[in-house]
Amino acid sequence: MTYDRDSDDVPLPLFSEMAVDFQTAPNPKIPSYIKDHRKRLRERFLTGGAAAMPDYELLELVLFRAIPRRDVKPLARGLLEQFGDFNSVVSAPKEQLALVPGVGDAVVQEIKIIEAAAHRLSKAKVMGRAIISSWENLLDYCQTTMAHRQTEEFRVFYLDRKNTLIADELLGQGTVDHVPVYPREIVKRALHLNASALILVHNHPSGDPTPSPQDIAMTKQIQMAADALGLSVHDHLVIGRSSEISFRSEGLL
Repeated sequence: MTYDRDSDDVPLPLFSEMAVDFQTAPNPKIPSYIKDHRKRLRERFLTGGAAAMPDYELLELVLFRAIPRRDVKPLARGLLEQFGDFNSVVSAPKEQLALVPGVGDAVVQEIKIIEAAAHRLSKAKVMGRAIISSWENLLDYCQTTMAHRQTEEFRVFYLDRKNTLIADELLGQGTVDHVPVYPREIVKRALHLNASALILVHNHPSGDPTPSPQDIAMTKQIQMAADALGLSVHDHLVIGRSSEISFRSEGLL
């Protein structure tokens, strides 16, 4: 059987021989076993929330809207086999998602909507709030936005005199083990925002948040540039796959 890999309503190669192409059927309808399965999953989600569901079932719920007339369990399992877990699927680059058989534009769109919503919800919990009272939310936001990235990113949180977060800016994107950072641009932006303090953040795609010698040297350069202009560098966070390291807590700052 041939299929267009960019179409969302065509049989997957993972399907059994019993699979039916409901898109091209004369009177396309959702088979009762699929309809009942979707109903059960939705009811279980409403009753028990995400904690009551394994990753593949939560991913199925996401795929329901993109693929309305087909069993999406094989695709959900295929995505998890490819990327590892739900968070990694949602955070995967669009180009890599599109390489998975059965993933078309509609599937990519639904997955990226979930990612965008997660980022926006996490960010809303920290923007315009004092960092001291929302530190755990800040760490959650960093984990949500950066922990599963496959390349290094460098961002800066800018704070006012009351240590309220006034800006969150992504200032560098790099490779799997390096990201270009320009101390002059960081402090220049701080002056433009009338910020008084900074929190530096970058991720390690390897999953290990242990700071490298280059991380330490770069932080010292930024601190020197900030000190010259009366700016404080409160911390530098290195985000790993499931944990983070604080330069301040480790005595590196």
